[in-house]
Amino acid sequence: MSGTSPVYGGIEAGGTKWVCAVADAGGRITDTEVIPTTTPAATLGGAVRFLRRHEPLAAIGVGSFGPIDLRPGSPSYGHITSTPKPGWADTDIVSPLRAALGVPVQVDTDVNAAALGEWRRGAAAGLTTFAYMTVGTGIGVGVLVNGRPVHGLLHPEFGHIRVPRDAVRDPFAGSCPFHGDCLEGLASGEAMRRRWGRPAEHLDDPSAWDLEADYLALAVLTLTYALSPERVVVGGGVAAHPSLLPAVRAKVLDLAAGYPATPALTDPAATAAYVVGPSLGGRSGITGAVELARELAPDAGSPGSAVDDDARGSARRA
Repeated sequence: MSGTSPVYGGIEAGGTKWVCAVADAGGRITDTEVIPTTTPAATLGGAVRFLRRHEPLAAIGVGSFGPIDLRPGSPSYGHITSTPKPGWADTDIVSPLRAALGVPVQVDTDVNAAALGEWRRGAAAGLTTFAYMTVGTGIGVGVLVNGRPVHGLLHPEFGHIRVPRDAVRDPFAGSCPFHGDCLEGLASGEAMRRRWGRPAEHLDDPSAWDLEADYLALAVLTLTYALSPERVVVGGGVAAHPSLLPAVRAKVLDLAAGYPATPALTDPAATAAYVVGPSLGGRSGITGAVELARELAPDAGSPGSAVDDDARGSARRA
């Protein structure tokens, strides 16, 4: 690619749609295409066709729904594992892209990608530690520390924490096929659709949104107490409802009950700066996917790099 500026590919691989993009050397997105999530073969094929139109590429970043194996060197690295989405369990989404396009590919969760996008170019710029919670069809949380997504046993599955449920006020048993009334089972878009009989975007019942705010405030406070992030960014289609975040902030203050005595949990103005929406709106995920690709560039070892040396090396050797 000598004499030309590198082109980076990004894929926000969602359960409903894949958003594909290419970006220039500075990370500016220059073209996008949306592909419906159907079968793995058809969806991956559509992404490959889009990216081939922009060859030569330097690298590809993918932020994917999961769970997904993120362990560099693992035989199943880049495989979606025990997802409830029909037809997608045990699907390898990295190797087909590498084979078809001949460039290194890095994958992370969709919510970690969104978190990276907001850290690089949005509401979390300049922070050391923050959390991004997406509330859409499902619920997920990405956590960045010093610009690096938190990985470990697998990756955080915060949507499946257990939260208190008042069975009298909320007799809905939950929508999660694994846990029933975990956070995702009670507060995701799918949970709202099943509980109330219509999608969240068509709900105008104040009691529905009050209940949703209760569950999300519990989630935000749990994140705060467990991880102590400097900010919690709440995105996703459900979270875009105009009354929701103000209600969540008020309930976080009430639940915290003044402990600990930090402004974010005691002062409404500080809470409004602590629990925020995404600055990038619906582009957090695809922006982060492009940033994952840019991390694979030869000079990606600068402070704040979101990929470790083992991941970069394994991606290039594959």
